[in-house]
Amino acid sequence: MGVLYDYVVSADVSFLDKTRIQAQVLVPVLRTLREEFGRHKAHALVRRALRDWSRDLFTAIGARIEGSKPRKWATVQSAYNTVSSPGIEFEMLRHDKEAMDIDVTRCPFAEFFRALGEPELGALLICETDFDIVATGGGAVTLTREQTIMQGATCSGTGSPRASDLPENGDWRVGL
Repeated sequence: MGVLYDYVVSADVSFLDKTRIQAQVLVPVLRTLREEFGRHKAHALVRRALRDWSRDLFTAIGARIEGSKPRKWATVQSAYNTVSSPGIEFEMLRHDKEAMDIDVTRCPFAEFFRALGEPELGALLICETDFDIVATGGGAVTLTREQTIMQGATCSGTGSPRASDLPENGDWRVGL
């Protein structure tokens, strides 16, 4: 957890519980913004704020890590996996020196935000963060994601369509 210490704040509270706490504040704010400005403008404002926050956070975390670009990504990715992956079920389809392909079959974050009726907010808080973590690799790592459970993909585990939404990437392919 070392590299994420400032982000995680307390190791005694699970990442899912921290996300629930964030949602207790963000959902009423988002709903009020929708009433005031309309759905499109409210979502654009929240998207910009959360994406800027996440990008800046992971840029700062990556800057504190010594070593090569791939090492920076691997360090952040590993730390984020440790805090965010409990309860996530996935199938590792490929993991070699060129790529890592994962098919997520269950995501408690997606279950939570879909039950709230706020999957867009969940995608911003959880799923989109993956791209900011990949950016800590400074272009040495790429991420391709076809779909997410958070945004409505069905879980299949072995059939089609393949599901995704792992906070550490989802139905994703990371080019190493």
